[in-house]
This record gives sequence, C-alpha cells and structure tokens, in this order.
Amino acid sequence: MKVDLSRYDKQNVEYARTIGASKLKQVLWFLSSILFVRNPFIPFSGFRKWILVLFGAKIGNGCRIRPSVQIKYPWKLTIGDHVWLGEHCWIDNLAEVTIGSHVCISQGAFLCTGNHNYHSSGFDLMMKSILIEDGVWIGA
Repeated sequence: MKVDLSRYDKQNVEYARTIGASKLKQVLWFLSSILFVRNPFIPFSGFRKWILVLFGAKIGNGCRIRPSVQIKYPWKLTIGDHVWLGEHCWIDNLAEVTIGSHVCISQGAFLCTGNHNYHSSGFDLMMKSILIEDGVWIGA
C-alpha cells in the first residue's frame, strides 16, 4: 500500500481534539516559549521553570532547564525532582510525558509522543505517552 498524502487532512487529526488547551492559551504559550523558554539569551533556569508551571507543567524541586529547550505543550508535562533538561532538547508531547526524578535528558535529545502510520493510506496520526523512570539518562 502506498501512502496518499493528498488524503491527509490535518484539520481532522485526532490530536486536535486532545490538545487540552484553548486557542488563546496555545497562542500565548507559543509566544512565551519563543521569548522566554527557547531563547538562548535568557540564562535563568528558574525563570523557564516558572513559565512552564504558569502554563500547566508540573515540575519538582532542583530542576535545571537549560536554554533552547523546546516543549510542545507544557500542560502535558510532569517532571520529578532534580531533573536536567539539556540545551536544545525537544519534548514533542502531543500526549503526556512524565519524567521521574534524578533524570538527565542530554542536549539535543528528542522525545516524541506522536508519529504517522505509514501503513495507512490516510497517514493517520498515532500517539502514545512517554514515561521515563527515576535515574535515567537519555543521550542525543
């Protein structure tokens, strides 16, 4: 079976119903993410944490969130204590991502909760949550 991308209609993608936030919140997050979280010129990890929590992320104590981290939907993110998110790591969380305590996500690492079904002619979106247990180190 060949994939027919002309049949793919992103307006009908399943995740559109499961984003979990209003359009206004999504737009505000997009702008805040660019200005404050992904911005490499803001060196303060605590400020990035505060912005993420403001948008619904659950983040434990002692976390370090380095510059240029990209997170799709903070309201679908739970992080334990003493976690390190390295520069340029990307959490593309269309579904829930839960990160345990004492975890290091190294610079440039990519966590993705969604993919397209290349076996389907409609290129349907598939989503699964990610659970990273305590003490894990994920390298790029």
